Amino acid sequence: MCSCTYDEGVDEPNGRRRRATVKDVAIEAGVSRGTVSRVLNGQRYVSDEARAAIDAAIAKVGFIPNRAARSLVMQSSQAIGLIVHEPHSLFVEDPNIGAILLGANAALSDADYQLSCLIADTSRDIDRLARYLSGGLIDGVIVVSARVGDPITRAIDNLGLPATFVGHPRDIGEAAYVAIDNRGAAREITTRLKATGRRRIGMVAAALDRDSGSDRLAGFVDALGADFDPQLVQSVPLYSYSDGQAGMRALLERAPDIDGLFASSDAVAAGALDVLQSAGRRVPEDVGIVGFDDSSWALRCEPALSTVRQPATELGRAAAESVLRQLRGEDAGTGARVLECPVVWRGSA
Repeated sequence: MCSCTYDEGVDEPNGRRRRATVKDVAIEAGVSRGTVSRVLNGQRYVSDEARAAIDAAIAKVGFIPNRAARSLVMQSSQAIGLIVHEPHSLFVEDPNIGAILLGANAALSDADYQLSCLIADTSRDIDRLARYLSGGLIDGVIVVSARVGDPITRAIDNLGLPATFVGHPRDIGEAAYVAIDNRGAAREITTRLKATGRRRIGMVAAALDRDSGSDRLAGFVDALGADFDPQLVQSVPLYSYSDGQAGMRALLERAPDIDGLFASSDAVAAGALDVLQSAGRRVPEDVGIVGFDDSSWALRCEPALSTVRQPATELGRAAAESVLRQLRGEDAGTGARVLECPVVWRGSA
């Protein structure tokens, strides 16, 4: 862990010099950022060969830690940030986020750490969070709902903060993450829906800008194979009830003969169910619906939703434990943990 300022030492295309980062040192030395941070903070579990490579890389790229900042970090704030990159409305609506928060808080409380919840909705929020993260007020972060190319990910990367992602954005490099097999679970529940005799199965596909959404769509395509019809997929921005309503209306207008639906979250499924029933379509007699999460939304619906059980509380706990291990120097902040997510079959299909 190292939240430091650095001397100038790396050329930019415009001829100016920028401050060298932990990442620059790691690339030059051929090691992970976690290894560089442990050397800078005098921690163990680093080979003599790696230390020598890092020392040489520091000299080459012109990296100079600010000793005062480093001293502040070594004192430890005993706080971990939970960053949720979602609109404020979804933070309140999505029960998975709350369950992740509670799971993380339980693990951190056991270790005598404080959880600091940080919501990133607008670009202004993201800029503010980047400044906050650089202030040494938290020791590490758990990141929920990161997108590919997320500026929050870049800020964490540049600071070398211990971090664990809930989910697996494709551009987080060696950073640790905890996740479920979104693609495999979506494939399994779509296959089961198809086995009920449905022939025109569509999908309201939410959040395709992040790994969970794109992987669920991929699993849906896998399950249908040659029967997949791209005209029966409606993309929507968020895992929300209102987006489920909008997506279902668009699908019904385009394909009124639809007889099956995979909604990429329970909230989306609940919105779709409302639209179908308002249109006089019976569930499951006319249209079978399946969701994803096994959240409180699934049991609010009538009939109750067939869905995939996402272990949100366990994901939060596992992410917090991963960050704590990094802070103790027990690993380099790399690695993955994938939790089971079984299908739960109920009356909606």
